[in-house]
Amino acid sequence: MTRVAVTLGDPRGIGPEVTAAALARPWDAEFTVIGAAEQVEVLPAAARVAVGRWQGRAGEAGGHRDALAAGRVAGLAIEAAARLALAGEVDAIVTAPAHKHALHLAGFRYPGHTEWLAELAGGCEVAMMLASDRLRVVLATTHVALRDVPALLTRERLVATGRTTLAGLRDWFGIAEPRLALCALNPHAGEGGLFGDEEARVLEPAARALGASGVFPADTVFVRALRGDFDAVLAPYHDVGMTAIKVASFGRAVNVTLGLPFPRTSPDHGTALDIAGRGVADAASMVEAVGLAVRLGARAQAARRASSPR
Repeated sequence: MTRVAVTLGDPRGIGPEVTAAALARPWDAEFTVIGAAEQVEVLPAAARVAVGRWQGRAGEAGGHRDALAAGRVAGLAIEAAARLALAGEVDAIVTAPAHKHALHLAGFRYPGHTEWLAELAGGCEVAMMLASDRLRVVLATTHVALRDVPALLTRERLVATGRTTLAGLRDWFGIAEPRLALCALNPHAGEGGLFGDEEARVLEPAARALGASGVFPADTVFVRALRGDFDAVLAPYHDVGMTAIKVASFGRAVNVTLGLPFPRTSPDHGTALDIAGRGVADAASMVEAVGLAVRLGARAQAARRASSPR
């Protein structure tokens, strides 16, 4: 049976309630829930790991002290889940949404889960994928200012991210010969250099090195991917990729960290402090995240068994 660790995210947000809704479904999996003691103890799970207590109430942002306490609980839960996965005690992890400001207040100063988990796993090369049954998008740059993107978008970065993507599509999604497309940075893919030269100078050489289908303008590449022309699109910066996946599949998309030694998934939304505790949060994306973690975890478990000495 697949073993999955689930972190509850920020205790003030909707993470605990969408996790409860997701775990109420029938799964062929064994779950370990990780978070504040009073929240994990009421969830259906085979095991519970408490990383402190949360004295507040869902939906209450509170002041500095409350945010710091919430960030500490959320951060310790992430670290505990990573330890379990690295030790082989779980096959995959699911992370409910955490609040970046609260995490920073608590001393966990990372741009996001993706970069944090990469460091916890020993500094491996990772990529952030948003996936649904209609579209898969991978970000070449993640949580950086838009003005910094052109300098960061090097051929080396694109090739490294593309190789991580291709390996993930083969190993975790079972696609023997993945079809990867690169999304252009500039309007109309630079229009032959009229609107920028990054396509000719950076993206096209990277596409050739990856054996990708090519470099296509942002206003057509995602449409073609939705039609089934590509298995994934490598997007040059955060918002162009995130906007495409959320317009196509919001509420059903899943954040997947590729390149880790274990699968990690997360829902495609944030903490939603404004609606937490009111019973109106939509658990659909968390259900999808749990389901994908179960499937990918089973694949990872089978791969480990196949490669272990007999």
